[in-house]
Amino acid sequence: MERIAMSQEERDWLDWLKRVRDGVITQRQASEQMGITDRWVRTLLARMEEEGDEVVVHGLGGRPSNRRIDEAIQTKAVKYLKQPEWHDFGPTFASEQLAKRHQIEVSKETTRGWMIEAGLWRSHPRKLKEVHIWRPRRSCYGELVQWDTSDHDWLEGRGDGVRYLVRMIDDATSRSWGRFVRHDGTRENMGVLWEYVERYGRPAEVYTDRHSMFAVAPQPGESEEQRRQADRVTQIGRALRELGIHWIPAYSPQAKGRVERSFGTDQDRLVKHLRLAKVKTMQRANEFLEKDYWPEWNERFAQQPAQAADLHRPLTPQIDLASALSHVESRVIANDYTVSFAGRRFQIARQDATAGMKRQHVRVELRLDGSLKARYEGRYLEMTACGERTPEPAPTPRKPPRKDTNAGGKSHWMDGFFERPGPPLWMSIGDGNARG
Repeated sequence: MERIAMSQEERDWLDWLKRVRDGVITQRQASEQMGITDRWVRTLLARMEEEGDEVVVHGLGGRPSNRRIDEAIQTKAVKYLKQPEWHDFGPTFASEQLAKRHQIEVSKETTRGWMIEAGLWRSHPRKLKEVHIWRPRRSCYGELVQWDTSDHDWLEGRGDGVRYLVRMIDDATSRSWGRFVRHDGTRENMGVLWEYVERYGRPAEVYTDRHSMFAVAPQPGESEEQRRQADRVTQIGRALRELGIHWIPAYSPQAKGRVERSFGTDQDRLVKHLRLAKVKTMQRANEFLEKDYWPEWNERFAQQPAQAADLHRPLTPQIDLASALSHVESRVIANDYTVSFAGRRFQIARQDATAGMKRQHVRVELRLDGSLKARYEGRYLEMTACGERTPEPAPTPRKPPRKDTNAGGKSHWMDGFFERPGPPLWMSIGDGNARG
């Protein structure tokens, strides 16, 4: 039998085994030096009695492994890896896409080796990062949802500009939902919240930054106690209060690290997914999010919560999403039964006018679909812009049965909501989000 030359590592192993046999060191010390278990050291010592020094020589003895992947498969894989669309893929993502798109199923380590050999990847030594004490996840699904927006060139200059991704991520599980929007404003964020609560229910708390759409800036010289007593809220703050959702402000990006880190993953993986899918429009980008990206994300990255309870609360018949998620202001009814709003005057219909409502406050709601509603003492009033003919009141339609809002349905008026601009009245009321 031909004697196979030992490698240096095999010579070192033999030296450690002989030291154990001669009682110079213990089995535990040898296992630590050899990087194997104590049990395997004992096995090698027993086999050395029969096989001698050859016990440390690998069985293949320089022959190619039976598990070696055919070179034709490697050549085919490298051809795909060299495509322009794949130029910035890392080994992990490249391995996933080779399996998904071309049925070449190899590990990320094998893919990394191929990429290094082809000059497509360079290994980097790991740097010691600053130690950060992570806040433990919440225990229950729906207990806390982190909510933020990422500004990024998601389509890499293709088609119409898609820059803002509004994302809501559950703190306990990392389950996510979100939409691309044209502007990071109150209207668009309300639309994302609308879809979230229709799909999953109302979370107990939301965690956001202190952007002006969420937090009212303190007045000069105002103390924290005075600010608390003033109880000024933004339109989103009012909407959350009406929906029974508690708002928690973050005082640093690190405080809402889960959503910040998820955006880092999105800016790597999602950009490449959109490139491979050749997405060029806002509509297609949102379709891809809903049908491909979020399902894959939630399946791959979502975790099981520490407790099985779901703290999302259903939408009850008493909750009117269209009313809560709107721009709301309080106005005084004039003596001529008109209401002033956004620089225009609106006449209350004759059949809704009563003598007792003069100089009383009315709640004016500018809905996300652009319609204007006025609510007085729990009932909605018919109004028309002054100078326009009051339409005849239509017969009250029979109210359809309320759907199960947690069964994955959504309002039909939301179709195309994120692809169309806001109604003109939103421009006329400006950027003031605080309730008047």
